[in-house]
Order: sequence, then structure tokens, then C-alpha cells
Amino acid sequence: MSTVSQWMTKNPITIDQDASIIEAIHLMKEKGIRRLPVMAKGQFTGLVTERMIKDYTPGKATSLDTWEVHYLLSKTPVKDVMNPSPRTITPDEDLATAAQAILDHKLYGLCVVDGKGELVGIMSVGDMLRAVVEFAKNKK
Repeated sequence: MSTVSQWMTKNPITIDQDASIIEAIHLMKEKGIRRLPVMAKGQFTGLVTERMIKDYTPGKATSLDTWEVHYLLSKTPVKDVMNPSPRTITPDEDLATAAQAILDHKLYGLCVVDGKGELVGIMSVGDMLRAVVEFAKNKK
């Protein structure tokens, strides 16, 4: 059986908990990613996703203009938006367990942590699909 460590994205891009939401938005766009593990002094402290930021950002019906929204987001730290207790999995878990956790909790990915709780990777739905494609190719 394949393990999470074989398919996860290792050394994921992270952001500091004191970085602004604007910094997180720019980093996600620049790197083409949808989730960022949040760190504080090298320790994994949470997760911020595009959806969390979108839910936090004022809607179009707001009376704030674009500059005011940008200013507010530039002053709001990631730690105010992040999930401080995201679902995690260990690298030695089998792929089926990771997939079941994603399905059961309606997630788009899991943070992968070692036995000490240190971040070692991200297991995204995209990583799962890579595994499925590879398994299908090998069955032919």
C-alpha cells in the first residue's frame, strides 16, 4: 500500500502567522497554491486557505472602497484568519486513510506532520489524483 510520504508535496511553502492577509494572497497567487501552512518561530501553528481569506474579506456590497479594503487586509495578520487546528496526518499513514479523511471532513488537503508535530508536507486532492493516475497507468 502506498503511504502519504510517497505522494505528498514535501517542503510546502509556508507563511508566518504575523504576515498580513495581503501577503498571503500575493504568495498564493505567485506560487499558484490554495493553502498555506502557518508558522510561528519555525513551529506549525495553523493553516490558511483561499476560502478562509475570501470568507474574511468584505463582499462587494460593502461601503468600503478598494483602497480601504486593501488597507484593512494589509493590517490584518494571517493568525486572525487561520484555522489553528487543521486536520493533519502523518507521513507513514496509507493513502486510503488520507483519502478517507479528506472525504469524511470535506477537505481539499491535509497538513502532514511528523511524530513531533513538525510540518513535513501537504497532502492535497491534486496529490491524490496524481497517485490515482499513476495507479491506473500501472494497471494497464
